[in-house]
Amino acid sequence: MIFPKNAIDKLGFIEIKDLIKDKCLSESGKEMVERIQPQVKLEQIDRFLRQTQEFKDLLINDAPLPVDHLYPIKPLAEKARVEGSFLAEEEFHRILLSLRTVYAVIRYFNDREGQYVHLELLFEHLPIETKIIRQIEAVIDDRGKMKDNASRLLLDLTQQILKSEQEARKRIDQVFKQAQNNGWTADGNLTIRDGRLCIPILAENKRKLKGFIHDESATGQTAYIEPEEVFHLNNKVRDLAFERRREVIRILTELTTELRPHVPLLLAYHGLLSKLDFVRAKALFAIDMEAEMPELSKEAEINLVNARHPLLLINARKENHPPVVPLNIKIDKEDRVILVSGPNAGGKSVCMKTVGLLQLMVQSGLLIPAEVTSKLGVFRQIFADIGDDQSIESDLSTYSAHLSKMKHFTEFANARTLVLIDEFGTGTDPLFGGPIAEAVLEVLNKKEVRGVITTHYSNLKVFASNTAGLENASMLFDNVAMRPLYILQVGKPGSSYAFEIAQKIGLNKEILHAAKDKIGTRQKKVDTLLVDLERDKKEIYDTKTAIAMRERELERLKIEYESLQGYLEENKKQIIREAKEEARQILKSANKLIENTVAEIKSVQADKDKTKEIRRRLHAEVDKHTEKKPVAKQVAIAEVDVSIKVGDWVKILDADTEAQVIEVSKGNNLILALGELRTVVKKNKVVKLQGKEKAKVIKKHKTISTESAADFQPELDVRGMRTEDALRQLETVLDRAVMIGYPSLKILHGRGDGILRKFIRDYLRKYSHVSHFEDEHADRGGDGITYAYIQ
Repeated sequence: MIFPKNAIDKLGFIEIKDLIKDKCLSESGKEMVERIQPQVKLEQIDRFLRQTQEFKDLLINDAPLPVDHLYPIKPLAEKARVEGSFLAEEEFHRILLSLRTVYAVIRYFNDREGQYVHLELLFEHLPIETKIIRQIEAVIDDRGKMKDNASRLLLDLTQQILKSEQEARKRIDQVFKQAQNNGWTADGNLTIRDGRLCIPILAENKRKLKGFIHDESATGQTAYIEPEEVFHLNNKVRDLAFERRREVIRILTELTTELRPHVPLLLAYHGLLSKLDFVRAKALFAIDMEAEMPELSKEAEINLVNARHPLLLINARKENHPPVVPLNIKIDKEDRVILVSGPNAGGKSVCMKTVGLLQLMVQSGLLIPAEVTSKLGVFRQIFADIGDDQSIESDLSTYSAHLSKMKHFTEFANARTLVLIDEFGTGTDPLFGGPIAEAVLEVLNKKEVRGVITTHYSNLKVFASNTAGLENASMLFDNVAMRPLYILQVGKPGSSYAFEIAQKIGLNKEILHAAKDKIGTRQKKVDTLLVDLERDKKEIYDTKTAIAMRERELERLKIEYESLQGYLEENKKQIIREAKEEARQILKSANKLIENTVAEIKSVQADKDKTKEIRRRLHAEVDKHTEKKPVAKQVAIAEVDVSIKVGDWVKILDADTEAQVIEVSKGNNLILALGELRTVVKKNKVVKLQGKEKAKVIKKHKTISTESAADFQPELDVRGMRTEDALRQLETVLDRAVMIGYPSLKILHGRGDGILRKFIRDYLRKYSHVSHFEDEHADRGGDGITYAYIQ
């Protein structure tokens, strides 16, 4: 599938595997990482990717997986399989700890049944055989030693050994004390020689103490003697120890025999632990890279959105370098081969290697540092020509090595082949290398291969611009600052900027002029045209970026406006409901008042004076619920509305709320600011505030702003919080900082596994008012603290 074999190494895939190995807890997990190879079956790739994605979600959002002990069970199980063999105490202890881990993991996923469906496939149908654990726990303690009560005989032997050792010690202490009193001993205490406790006796007195001489000092002045009566006691202890060891071996052999029928299950458990360690390592690496699972396609296509080279990304963070510029590239059946040109050190090779490496990673079941909207197909072959493969042994020059690969490419490539060629056509005379490269490219294009090719040759750029299936692209270059921007722009070829770069590094002007005179007029015009195109592309790119920012701002204002409209609409409904309720109560009271009035008039038998008084009271009650129309005020409004301009303070009549005019638009509409909210109101719906009333409103708003700034704390500590709680609190503090105009915010999230830092920085990237963010100084917390700057 991969040609040549060293292409995997040149694309950086070996380094990726080494980084994943560092995340493994077991040797068997590392062995699985070493065996990672690109796959061609879509269903298999999808399953591997989803398992990694689920484990990544588990690590970020769920309780830790109980993987405390991952000892290799397989070699122990293979040893136990042999008839007559037995496992040692520490080996049974390792099996015990690993089985506890296995059962804890199975219970963990059983408690979350249906939540991690692809991870559950790893241990599907694996039973929890607690009998094995019970059998081992009955014999082996938590320190990995055999329990004294593992059998009745073992307990009896252990107690006899203890008793004999105590008796021997007591007796030798007595002899030692007696020898000291007689003046036979040398300086020092009891000492061990040949594993036996001995008394240090002066050489001239060694015949006075009966016993066995185990050793002498270097000078020969001291003899180390084991007393005769103690010698027999120690021999008894040793005999008991041998008998105890025989009993231990008998128990271990019996326990191994009981374990033997479960060897296939133990091997299955070993496979589970290895796979879990393997997937866990891939998930941890994905978190380090901020990687996501792209969409898989059945077609031979690549669409990378904001993709970054994994090794560059990790190195940039480690060395505190500027962020890696993301890559956006699309390869499909229309634009099958992207021909990338541009200046040296402009990022052409990195672009090509990023495409190749991410494709290898996806087909190997690894998540990639790109947006989830990215889409990648499955290629059956990946051909790469990168670097210098000259060989003295094979008698191959650089160019011969390139041609050998081109021969293989043109013979075996097809529509399911991804071709990656760096510096196409170089290594020989450009006069001949260019046409040969063009002919090879024509053949590859007829075979409908997909790929990325980098070149400086103008004839290839012209060929690509006139040939269906090929698409020119270039790496943007700032020809004012004379520096690469590392941004891929598809559609036009790029200049090599050879003269401009030479001028920047200070090459003699006479040499430059001489070189320009030596190249053809046509070539000079082409290069000048490419430089102009590059400048125009950069201007267009900058314009598109500004428009995109403006569109995001307009979208935010639209959401705020709709939110305000909804708020006002809800208030309007509430006011109507309250008004109706009040009207109903008034009507009810009015009916009761009328009935009472009629009853009173009847009761006074229509007496003129009394009836007049009753009617007066009735009119007084009616006047309480009658609102007088402010006729004069309306006239005044009409007179002052015309003079409203930007910056004036007005009162919204319908809402009885003060606001400031930020824009006077056509059609008698005013755009007003209510704090952070914006609304559109007709001129005849507001009245301009003047004099004391205006000053009072301005003073009130200044007081609110001052109090908010005084209370505001530009430091947020989210260490130890869950991700959603931390982001919720960050959003609140950011909104307040924007509202009061605070310039920066300090966020303490800690280092840990870097998960919380990742999500906080992802949120800051999407928050439109944050211009940029950076780490704290290394001496004051480094990447455990983020400073966000608010524009």
